[in-house]
Amino acid sequence: MNLLHDIPFSALQFYLTAPYPCSYLPEQLARSQVATPGFLITSDTYSELVRRGFRRSGTFTYRPRCDTCRACVPVRLDVAAFTPTRAQRRAAKRHNNLGLSLHPLKDNEEYFALYQRYQKARHREEGMDDDSREQYRNFLLHSHVDSTLVEFRECGVLRMVSIIDILDDGLSSVYTFYDPDVAQASFGTYNILWQAELCRKLELDYLYLGFWIKDSAKMAYKANFRPLQGLIQGEWQPLHVQE
Repeated sequence: MNLLHDIPFSALQFYLTAPYPCSYLPEQLARSQVATPGFLITSDTYSELVRRGFRRSGTFTYRPRCDTCRACVPVRLDVAAFTPTRAQRRAAKRHNNLGLSLHPLKDNEEYFALYQRYQKARHREEGMDDDSREQYRNFLLHSHVDSTLVEFRECGVLRMVSIIDILDDGLSSVYTFYDPDVAQASFGTYNILWQAELCRKLELDYLYLGFWIKDSAKMAYKANFRPLQGLIQGEWQPLHVQE
């Protein structure tokens, strides 16, 4: 028995939020189950929570617990069995001139400016396109677990920033934002391919990709990475997605 693991996990408490508008399915109300207190959620404890379908936003660790909807499915990529498609290999080749560097979570003007441009282009009128600097920091730069910021540059120009968490059995892809103005770019696809390769180098089994919703166009890209597993009725199992 690993007491350092078991004691903090058993000390956690869980509560349900009040209903709030769903960000992905129009006219739906969502609720979340939240794990507290945040300071007890260490990297080991968080790894177990992720395996149970939780995810974090800053230091807020949650999973969907809606009253009548079960559309959100936690998903992960089986890295050892994953083979990129031809289109994904083209995306990797298209961006193989990107240089990358790993950093602790940190704030600077360049990152925030790119984040704002990305939100205004990709998520206009969804609330996040008007995030303040403090909201941005709380969302991406606060963490109680083992987190890393990765910056990708092209000829010195910042093109993409990705936040990842290191778990005991994989990586959790927290959030990625990138230059929305580069023509014919596939930064998002390239980033997932890079994270999958990093899992292999670190000898980790899974890349956790958050939640997938069948009827959400924003989530459709996750189904392009296979074999994808979904947490369904408490069991991780192959997720069969129709073409």
